[in-house]
Amino acid sequence: MATSKPPAPRSDTKAPRTERGRQTLRKLLDAAAKEFGEKGFHEASISGITRRAGTALGSFYTYFDSKDEIFRALVKDMSGQVAAHAGKAVTPELAPFEVERVALHAFLEFARDNKEIYRIIDEAEFVDPASFREHYETTARRILERLKKGEAAGDLREGMDEAHAWAIMGMNVFLGLRYSVWDEGRESDRVADLANAMLRHGIGRD
Repeated sequence: MATSKPPAPRSDTKAPRTERGRQTLRKLLDAAAKEFGEKGFHEASISGITRRAGTALGSFYTYFDSKDEIFRALVKDMSGQVAAHAGKAVTPELAPFEVERVALHAFLEFARDNKEIYRIIDEAEFVDPASFREHYETTARRILERLKKGEAAGDLREGMDEAHAWAIMGMNVFLGLRYSVWDEGRESDRVADLANAMLRHGIGRD
């Protein structure tokens, strides 16, 4: 997984107090992504995570009490990384449709480098349904906020609502599966352009 700061601690994550602690937590989360991504939740193990992270078993229990806890933290972390990658790509001067194009492009690149996200998020539906739902609802809210800004700017049709956001998210998720996970070809720009053209036809102001 791409290196970044670990997520803000939840009630099931013990907050690191030092930079070394934050680095250890980051290693554990990155290792958990590989372990869960390759083996699935039920076959993955805490010892497998610590081996991949190059940390002592005791370090795991400094931050997590169980495999379930690190899985929940990982889903939150991956969701946050998706948002961060899109956020870095989106700049204030971009027009609404360009915002959606660069956000999709950023997601396609992230998914290509972190293919395990699909297995992990899919398993969350059964391992931790609350995290699964939170991931998609949070993503849809971000998209809806962008659509509302586009509507206010006069570039999108009036009446942008939750259904439009979920439809765009669904399109993006499956484009990522097809062109970032199943297909190794570097087609992010072309796919983002095609998706953007469809959006312009569907929700652009006539």
